[in-house]
Parts: sequence; C-alpha cells; structure tokens
Amino acid sequence: MFDNIAPKYDLLNHVLSMKIDVLWRNTLVKWMNKDAPKIVLDVATGTGDLAIAVQKGTAAKVVGLDLSQQMLNVGIDKIQKLNLDGEISMEKGDAENLPYESNKFDAVSVAFGVRNFENLEKGLAELKRVVKENKSVYILEFSKVEGFLGPFYMFYFKNVLPRIGKLISKDSRAYTYLPDSVNAFPFGEKMKQILLNTGFKTVEYKKQSLGIATIYKATK
Repeated sequence: MFDNIAPKYDLLNHVLSMKIDVLWRNTLVKWMNKDAPKIVLDVATGTGDLAIAVQKGTAAKVVGLDLSQQMLNVGIDKIQKLNLDGEISMEKGDAENLPYESNKFDAVSVAFGVRNFENLEKGLAELKRVVKENKSVYILEFSKVEGFLGPFYMFYFKNVLPRIGKLISKDSRAYTYLPDSVNAFPFGEKMKQILLNTGFKTVEYKKQSLGIATIYKATK
C-alpha cells in the first residue's frame, strides 16, 4: 500500500493537512534539539520529511529506516537534491526488529509510524533498546480532537479525506485505512501509560492543533 502511494505521498500530506504537518515536525525537532543529539534514528521515515527536518534543526547525523523501498527511493532523491546525502542515510528495515546495537542513538524519532506497527509494544521496546540511557524517543502521532470540534474533525477525516486521497493517489485503501487506524489507536494518557509499561522512566506529551496530533517524549 505504501509503495503504491509513494509518488504522491508528500503532496497528499501537505494538501490534506494544509501543511500543518510541517509545523508539527518542526515542533518535535525543537524539543529534540534541547538534547543536542549527534546521531539520530528516524523510524518509519517514509520519504524522509522528518529525517530532513531533524538534520537541519539539530545538525545531527540521521539514519532513516522504513519498510517500503518505494518510499525510501523518493526520500533518497529529496536528500540528494538537498545535498544532504552525507548527513542522512536511508535504509530498509523493520521497526520491530531494528538492525542496530543497543544504546546506539542519542535520539529516536517516529512520525506517523507507530500506529502502523503490527505489535505496538514490541516496536516501542525496540525503539527503547536502541536509544542511549537517559536519552529520549520522540513520537509524533495522530490523536483525536475532543470537545465540540470533534464531530467536525471526524467528518472530514472519515468522509472528505479518503475521497481526496483516492482521487490523487489512485489507491482507495490508504486513506480509508488512515481514519480507521487513528480511531483505534491509543492517545494521550493511554499512550503515556503504554510507554511507561514498556519501561521508559518518564513520558511527557504535547497536544498539537487542538489535539489532531500529539508529540510524546519518552526517556529511557
């Protein structure tokens, strides 16, 4: 599915979010930059938007990892055009079986990826394993808008967004899957508790754009 939508993925992200996704990534990077990381792993990197933002915002070396080769190919082209191929490497791999030694990275990031883990707890445990002691994993993920705006947001998410996604990407599965997966995914305090249960010492989170997305910082 992700291989199929790779050529239109960036366009769809920016159109469907009205480029608010760029703001969310930059907020994550500013939070991460306080740790002054030297080497960062970006899991479920996709076409590399967060990997690029992390490198530009922190000057760290970044490894981007994803299961979809077509997504990686788009990302590799973007990185080469930005002359960042010496700073960012893109590798194919499975988030639930990371091919890296324990305690290797100064920070780990995931944007809109943990929702797609087949086994959430196993994936989170792998993120924790490869980050250094007292360092943090940063997760940007969709959550749910609560309060009186909630129904309007869900109408857009379940009815308008999939139609635009299908029209541009020609793949009806991807943007029908999106609202269904978000609806089923834990967020806020529930996600915080899952991270603590995984063994992280502390977990903080910040809601973004009235709760459309949330950034979690889980410290090992």
